[in-house]
Parts: sequence; structure tokens; C-alpha cells
Amino acid sequence: MERPDTIITDKNDLQLLMDQAHKVDAVAMDTEFVWERTYYPQLGLIQIALSDEQCYIIDPLAIKDLTPLGELLSNRSVIKIFHDAPQDLAILEQATGAVPQNIFDTRLAAGFCNLPATLSLCKLIKELLDITILKDETRTNWLKRPLTENQIRYALDDVRYLRATRVVLLNRIIGPKIRSWLQEELNNLNNPANYNGTSTTDRYRKLRGSNNLNAQELAIAKNLTIWREGVARKNNRPRGFIVKDTLLVEIARSKPTSVQELAEKTSISARAVKQFGEVVTAIVDTTLAQDNSTYPQPKRAIRLSKSDKESLERLNNLIDLKCQLLGIAPSLLGNSNELKRLIKTLRGKKSFEFKQLKQTAGWRKNFLEDFFRQNQ
Repeated sequence: MERPDTIITDKNDLQLLMDQAHKVDAVAMDTEFVWERTYYPQLGLIQIALSDEQCYIIDPLAIKDLTPLGELLSNRSVIKIFHDAPQDLAILEQATGAVPQNIFDTRLAAGFCNLPATLSLCKLIKELLDITILKDETRTNWLKRPLTENQIRYALDDVRYLRATRVVLLNRIIGPKIRSWLQEELNNLNNPANYNGTSTTDRYRKLRGSNNLNAQELAIAKNLTIWREGVARKNNRPRGFIVKDTLLVEIARSKPTSVQELAEKTSISARAVKQFGEVVTAIVDTTLAQDNSTYPQPKRAIRLSKSDKESLERLNNLIDLKCQLLGIAPSLLGNSNELKRLIKTLRGKKSFEFKQLKQTAGWRKNFLEDFFRQNQ
């Protein structure tokens, strides 16, 4: 069988590689990119392994039409193996226009195999295969050509051992029930909504300091954030290059309705005032004129009563015990705030909010059924 070169720079060679990839049960994949001065990540390399010997690099700088790769990504009959898949999936969906299907994430799977669900690829491979891979090109410029021998070796090692890692992980899972729980989590990766990050309309909640804003200030921050997102996307520049997060919060607090007030009350630069001053103050002015009922409500810290804390302690003890018995990472059940919210909602008998929590559906509900039964 004809094999393409290790580095794929021609669409015909890409098609040849994809034809072979469609015939195997699983392929390992990874991406290398640069994301410093642009809104969208700049894809530098796509790595793919059909076996530990058949490892290739696809050069997206040389091949502009990645349709054949998109057809593989959307092929449900071939498993695509990644480590820490979400960011790679978002980048590949953007690059190919195809929605990746049938994903296996070795980082996620480790959490169902009596390992932390946060292990790096090199630590996981060392743990499972006793192979050391060098991570000496993590800060390299993947857009520069030609690639060095070290860059090529580094890139190929990121996919060379993923197929074997998947096999070992699956063999370590305790029983079919745990495997079905893992598959349930993996199925979530078929939906881009689960890996494309915070939506534009909710991004204001991620601003540092936004938790200390009142409803009116939050509304200003929200509208400014939506405006900034559009400008950053249109110009393909990082959000912080337009207006930094700290300045958005500063503007939301000071509420300037004129360019002069904006310059006097905030730390905005003269250049930014000239460039964005009128539109920013217009957004503030428009927001202040909105009906108060349209303002987003601040998210307050979850405060637990003494009995709430006792329930949370029982919940954490149950999770730790069952996770130890079943070989599951406790972090998969939820973070501290999520578990606090679960307790608060459960004891408050808020049925609508209860149904919105991820712990009350799917495998997590099954895992926690004893706790729910005791706290009805």
C-alpha cells in the first residue's frame, strides 16, 4: 500500500492519508497552534497517527482546503483519540467546517481508571506505558517554516502513543457500568456546545471583579463585553487588545456617559478614547436607560448553614468512598461550588433549579442515588 510522506503538504497526499484513515478503527490526533495576537487561534500543525509507526503531520499552511480531514472527523465509524480534546475539537471544527464525532479523550478517560482526570499527556504516558516523551518545544513558533527535526519529533510523539494509551485505559476500567459512564461523558464531545467555551452573552460573568458589581453595573459590563467581542472577532485581534477586562469593569463601575467623563473617571488611554470613546459611552448611556427588570442579577457567594455544611460533608464522604471503590476521580462528580449549590438546592426544595444541575442527570445521578434517597 502506498504511504504518503511524513509531512503532508499536498491535497492529493492528504486524500491518500484520509482514505487509509477511514479504514482503521481509531486514529490519534492533536494540533499545534499559535494564539497570541489574534482572536482565532492560528493553526500550525495537525498530527495524526494510524498506528505507532504510521504518524503524520498535516501542514494547514500549505493545504488550505481541509475538506478530506473534515470528512474523517465527522465519520462516526472511526474513533478519534485526543488528549484533553475540547480545545483541539474547537480549532479543528473552525478549520474544517466539520463537527467531530466519536471522540475518545485520554485525559477524561484517566479519571474513570483510578487516575486523576487532570494528568498531562507526558505524565499519563509515563504512568501507563513507562515511556518518557520530551516536552521541549512547548513554546515554539509552529507557524515558522521549515520545521526543525526537534519540532517534528515533538509533534509526532504527541500522537504516537495515544492508541496504546486508550487500550490500556479501557482495560483498567472496573466493569461495564463504569465504561458506560465514561461513554456518556465522551458522547458530550459530539456536541460543539460542550467545548466551544463561554457564549458571547455570558462572557461578562468571566470578567475578574464582575462578582462585585451590582445589577446595573453588570448590565453595562455585559453590553460592553458583547460589543468588544464583535470588534475583536471582526478585526481578528485578542479581546484584551481592544479593551482589557479590568477596564471594562472600571467603566461599568464609573458609568461615564460622555467622552470627557470616560477620560476623567477611568484609566483608559487617550488612544482608546479617540478610537472607542463615543461608542463606549453610548453603550453606557443606553444601558442606563434600560428597564431595571432587564438587568442581570449578581451571583452571590453560596452561604451554607450549619446543617447545610453537615450535608455537604456527608456528600463528600460518600463521593470519596464510592470513588475509591469504583476507581473514579472525585473531581468528575463536580467542583466545590457545584456541590455546594447541589446541597443548597436540594435542601431548599427548588425543583426547577435542581433539574438544571449536572449531578441530577445521567451517570452522576446514578452515582448519587443513595444520597438523594436519604435527603428527599
